[in-house]
Amino acid sequence: VTTMRLKPSNYVGLEADLAQGMTQTARIVLDAKVFGLIADQETCANWPMGRLQALLEQVNQKWDHYGHLPSALPEDLRARHQQIYAEAIKTARANGWDPDAEVAED
Repeated sequence: VTTMRLKPSNYVGLEADLAQGMTQTARIVLDAKVFGLIADQETCANWPMGRLQALLEQVNQKWDHYGHLPSALPEDLRARHQQIYAEAIKTARANGWDPDAEVAED
């Protein structure tokens, strides 16, 4: 009897993410950058989902201090959040992401 092993799926990374990096998983990566949990150049490409789950837990711990509100971040983190997300949104839009289409799907 042959047993087939399923390889756990790995994250594709920000550049290859669906919605050009505007998925929930991509936002974990972006938030991790905001809080300095990963390097600015890190895309998390090929990370196993378990590693991303651990990163999500770290991100949530950081957000817990601020009620999960960007407006509650201290000025330096708020500016960093704004910069990282503005860049991500600009890139996503340039690659065809349409936030209005997501709302229409709901």
